[in-house]
Amino acid sequence: MNDPVAPPSNTRLLLYFVPLALQAASQSLSYPLIAMVASHGPGGALNLAGVAQANLVMFMVATLGAGLVTAGMVFARTRAGYRHFVAVNNLLSLLTALVSAAICIPVAGHLVFGTLLGLPSSIETPATQAFPLTLLLNVLFYARNPYQVLLYINGASMRASTPTFARIALTLAMAPVFCSVGLVGPRWAMVCQSLPVGLETLLSWWYCRPFRAALPEDREPPPSSRRILYFTLPLSLGGFLMTLSGMILGGVIARAAEPERMLPVYYLAIGLANPAAYAASRVQNVVIAYPPRARGDTQVLRFSALAGAILSLVPLLFLLPGLADWYYVGVQRLPAADLPLVYTTALLLVGFPVTVALRCHREGLAALAHRTPTILAGDIAYVAALAVAASVCLTLQVPGNVIGPAVIGTSNLASIGILVLLLREPKADGGPPVAPVVGQEG
Repeated sequence: MNDPVAPPSNTRLLLYFVPLALQAASQSLSYPLIAMVASHGPGGALNLAGVAQANLVMFMVATLGAGLVTAGMVFARTRAGYRHFVAVNNLLSLLTALVSAAICIPVAGHLVFGTLLGLPSSIETPATQAFPLTLLLNVLFYARNPYQVLLYINGASMRASTPTFARIALTLAMAPVFCSVGLVGPRWAMVCQSLPVGLETLLSWWYCRPFRAALPEDREPPPSSRRILYFTLPLSLGGFLMTLSGMILGGVIARAAEPERMLPVYYLAIGLANPAAYAASRVQNVVIAYPPRARGDTQVLRFSALAGAILSLVPLLFLLPGLADWYYVGVQRLPAADLPLVYTTALLLVGFPVTVALRCHREGLAALAHRTPTILAGDIAYVAALAVAASVCLTLQVPGNVIGPAVIGTSNLASIGILVLLLREPKADGGPPVAPVVGQEG
């Protein structure tokens, strides 16, 4: 066991962070495989669009539990704390399932997919076929939470990430088999998506067993389930707002000039920047696992900024001569004439992972202080800045491929500013300090 008082070395922080970053960045790799199963059905690409919309609604509903992993890392460090956290996790899982089940009712499903999302019937039909199977998928995602939390807080980030890699590998093996034997279309695509998540959940449970058995008894009154729920709900609302902001931004770009060109360009560029940014967001786990030892301790802040900067370089690899033509033109079928637009968009997104890392560093500090309303305030500032920046860009007739990076950058900076401002003053009931991780894998 490592000395919990000694400052963590940069190597130790790196060994903890890298598996989590790889886990976060790789989670999107399974979706092109699921898309292959969907699009091989009678509806072709329309099935793909329907499954994508079903997943979108599933993730929107699942934001009810968006803050559970953070809550678990803060509270699930003793036997009673872990037990109460599992109770809250199960409650939110049930609520998510009930909301999803209500959307499965034909009238409600048409209201969501046909009216609110405005999907044509050719896409609404596969979406409503796929959506009922998202109930099982969300249950599995929630069931995975307590196991992943135990691995995170015990420094076992490699063991936390291995189940995700196994999930991707199984999806990679299953998707061609499903296509070859005719198990295709929206429903089978969701089956192909769900079974590997079941494996991921099972492996997470297997790896966490020693840590669950070693949870210490409570020396002080444990946090109640109500307290954990109140901690989580602002994060859930913030997760909903952040998910909604992506949809709003797409709608804004669609209202700019030449949306048929600009939307594909933006989504191709952000498709490579998003995994890097999602990986950068895992610095929040690092902050909670290795909290500041004293006021003014900036070691993890420096590490977060450096990690974000390095991750910002990854999407730029696809701008190298030859590789850009192969990926954007050859694989993604982007017209060669639009390649300069992708270059511009990708270069403007270069700071995106850095701002995400800095924002999530401050969010980690707020979580340590039990100040989740502060995190929600940062999310509200993000959406407000998005609305203002998008309106200004539309007024100034900024090209759509530039609007995305400009709005994202402005929104992240606004969120960071609010978080820095609100965290300057300590809160009287900030909650107890969180112990650092007790071990570390190599």
